[in-house]
Amino acid sequence: MSTKLTSLLTSPGGGPRSAVLIRAAVGLVFFTQGILKFTDPHMGVIRFTRIGFPWPELTAHFVGTFEIVCGALVLFGLVTRLAAVPLLVIITTAIVTTKLPELWPAGHGFWFMVSAARTDFSMLCGLLYLLLAGPGPWSLDAKRTGAGRG
Repeated sequence: MSTKLTSLLTSPGGGPRSAVLIRAAVGLVFFTQGILKFTDPHMGVIRFTRIGFPWPELTAHFVGTFEIVCGALVLFGLVTRLAAVPLLVIITTAIVTTKLPELWPAGHGFWFMVSAARTDFSMLCGLLYLLLAGPGPWSLDAKRTGAGRG
């Protein structure tokens, strides 16, 4: 990789500048899905009822609130690692309750489940990356701590 490209992708402080792309994808997906849990009953209350969650309205709005708040925090890179934790719980629960059951119905199976879980899996990997690597130098966390300054 060229020195110029390497310089663009990494900061003098050691964190990858490209983490902003992971934050944008993960933050926007969770943020928008949280809003949909309030505005579209099929993405919120009806979906939570069909899955079998108790108190589906309360549960959908509770999850939606965490997705909006933590999604925005991830997007801006503020307390990113802390914000990733509840989102990891949410995405893991989504995989267990909506994707793994796809393995058993007739006509579905492994490949159907893999296709249906692609976004969930991407969000899980993105969150794990942010939890382990941090938000990168183009984040409010870096600005707050002074990391990413050359």
